[in-house]
Amino acid sequence: MSWTAAADLAAAVCILLGAVLALLASIGVLRMPDLLSRMHAATKPQVLGTVLVMTGVALRLRDPGVVGLLALVVVLQMATTVVASHMVGRASFRSGQVRRDLLVVDELSDGPAHEEPRGAP
Repeated sequence: MSWTAAADLAAAVCILLGAVLALLASIGVLRMPDLLSRMHAATKPQVLGTVLVMTGVALRLRDPGVVGLLALVVVLQMATTVVASHMVGRASFRSGQVRRDLLVVDELSDGPAHEEPRGAP
């Protein structure tokens, strides 16, 4: 097996896994009960799926210009997803759309400070 055939096989596997992760992310958005769980289901597998699809396309095309552009897409996807998810979470918390009984730590409310020590158990 030549290296181009191996790269094409790896590209097919990456694209397929990325598509499956994108599908799982969309199913998670539909099935999760609250907003914060939906945000988690939408961002985590979606970003990894995007990285896998872009890796598969880069392995298939093997053009340095295209690979550079795909790397830029991955970096921007990783940077903007984190910030957008954080902003949506804060806005939904402030508008009262988050179920506060499901929160373990509530650092955004004006109530008394959290009495348990924060950090790893």
